[in-house]
Amino acid sequence: MRHRIMMTHRMQHGQPAWPAWTDYRSLMRHGMITLLGMIEYHFPSLACEFAARSFGIAWLHVPAALLWIAATLAVPGYMSHYCYTLDAREVFDPFRAMRRVIQGGAAYWHAWLIALTALLCSFLGLAGFGFGFFLTSVWFWQVAGFSFATVFSGAFQLHPATPEDAETSPK
Repeated sequence: MRHRIMMTHRMQHGQPAWPAWTDYRSLMRHGMITLLGMIEYHFPSLACEFAARSFGIAWLHVPAALLWIAATLAVPGYMSHYCYTLDAREVFDPFRAMRRVIQGGAAYWHAWLIALTALLCSFLGLAGFGFGFFLTSVWFWQVAGFSFATVFSGAFQLHPATPEDAETSPK
């Protein structure tokens, strides 16, 4: 994840994607920030599921699952923006992330289709006695990251200006 953040950040600022493994301390910090964001987004689901299991309240499994799905859908809504700004405030605002998901429209759902297809294909790596899965799972994360970064970078102009942008921008 840390590598994907810096790789995307570099590309969004018109720099070559590699080398992105240059500042290990920053890589660790960016990875921890996004991990904490994922935990924050998924915590309500985990708390609901904990209550369902601890107190034997079967109907709580349904809201727990729905909250998990909502949290998972919201994560791409902050990831590309965080990659662009490297500002932790982008990560810790689930309402902003969900607004961006809605603004992503059909392209966002197309990115999910691509990501889920890549996820299914990545399991073919298990045919290589498990070792192949290490390669195909890395490939999956690259495909998913590229798909969502493409949607949000385009929808919110999180990329360097191009001559085409200059021609279409209001003067």
